[in-house]
Amino acid sequence: MSDTSTIEISDTKLERAQYARERETVLTTWPTGKDVEFSRGLVRHSDMPDAKKFSVALARASEEEKTLLQPRAGVALLREHTQLLNDLAPYCDVLPTTVDAYTRHNRYDEAEKGIERSRAAGKSLLNGFPPVNHGVGGCERLVDSVSKPIQVRHGTPDARLMAEITLAAGFSSFEGGGISYNIPYSKNVPLARSIRHWQYCDRLVGLYEEEGIRINREPFGPLTGTLVPPFVSHTVALLEGLLALQQGVKCITLGYGQAGNLAQDIAAMRSLRKLANHYFTLFGFNDYALSTVFHQWMGGFPQDEAKAYSVIALGAAAAKFGGATKIIVKTPHEASGVPTMEANRAGLQATEQMINMIGDQGFLATAEIDEEMALIEREVHSVMDRVILLGQGNLARGAVLAFEAGVVDIPFAPASVNAGLMTPVRDNNGAIRIFDSGNIPLPDDVIALHKDKIAERAAAEGRPASFTMVVDDVRAISASKLVGRPKFAAQL
Repeated sequence: MSDTSTIEISDTKLERAQYARERETVLTTWPTGKDVEFSRGLVRHSDMPDAKKFSVALARASEEEKTLLQPRAGVALLREHTQLLNDLAPYCDVLPTTVDAYTRHNRYDEAEKGIERSRAAGKSLLNGFPPVNHGVGGCERLVDSVSKPIQVRHGTPDARLMAEITLAAGFSSFEGGGISYNIPYSKNVPLARSIRHWQYCDRLVGLYEEEGIRINREPFGPLTGTLVPPFVSHTVALLEGLLALQQGVKCITLGYGQAGNLAQDIAAMRSLRKLANHYFTLFGFNDYALSTVFHQWMGGFPQDEAKAYSVIALGAAAAKFGGATKIIVKTPHEASGVPTMEANRAGLQATEQMINMIGDQGFLATAEIDEEMALIEREVHSVMDRVILLGQGNLARGAVLAFEAGVVDIPFAPASVNAGLMTPVRDNNGAIRIFDSGNIPLPDDVIALHKDKIAERAAAEGRPASFTMVVDDVRAISASKLVGRPKFAAQL
């Protein structure tokens, strides 16, 4: 059954009374919700120095054409998490709080047991920080104990209580969205429901904005992080950005995950900003602060640390040449488990070195980058036009119907509502192309271009284009290649 048959959504701004009624229920879903006071949150943000405000850091970076560095980090216990962030602070510009998997699925009772086990073991037995369980008081102590802005980074289809607690405590940036934190993360959560829940989160940020408190919102760009064509992640970013603006958000960071081909990655970052300005203005929004974030490689990493540094450095180069406002930095331990603080520091230092060197080289302009930008823009316009048409004035509903029809299709996503018909593969130069477009409404000449690019690779490798190439590509970077070629072809 279609989730739109039981959940009706609009993209109009939630009225204060509607939000307030819903809030009464949200704050009762876990005991720490009773401590949330919006007025207290306003005072905390008002009294907070600019050095701890995410929106200020992003604005200054944009003005100075600087690229901010942000690691990923989160452990179970408050004291240990505070220490981890303070240890990382000298090597980055803005801080994360990566949330544990139980909290991402609203399983707060199991997160509580994880905290207790972690205390008993003397080390974190959760894969992140559980802010809901630590509550407003614990999160306030965290914010007060660090010197830089903190963002909540998670993966939650229903983040309403987490947003209330963390924003009231002084976190000044909140990541995620109703599409990007559902389709790549969950199997059976109705898309209409997650979009509606994230409209609540965005309305909360909008209410802070109405009181003069600017909180940054950042949809999750990489999606599944596996061979995602730029136009697919751009379309989701644009939809989530527009949905946030509709609820009163003013500070938006749109993201993109590294694909590996330098020209395509640079083109993707540059086109993302251009497309965002186009669609935001098209929908009547002019008062917004736009920034971009580049996620270093989200797929499998090489086991060897020296080889992993090359992946990190390539991502840093693409981000800087692409004009990213911020980079989410990976570590040389990505292939072996949860990175240590030392590994995080090493990834940040390697990224900083590359950014500094590229910063002295000016704007990189090539015909290949221009061609990739033009291609991405055509693809995005084709898909967005259909989403807008499906919604008939309701962008939120258009997004739901677009996924049901396969008009928007994220590769390798677990969600049952995702068609899973579109198949990506790399071309002979490692750029991501479309092997099977499924139901995505791309122009015929664009589909032909993709097929021609794939045929060039097939000829170079002496094998027919097939799904085997896709499998080879998924494994390639962890095996120290970009294109997943057969051994005999790689030796030619």
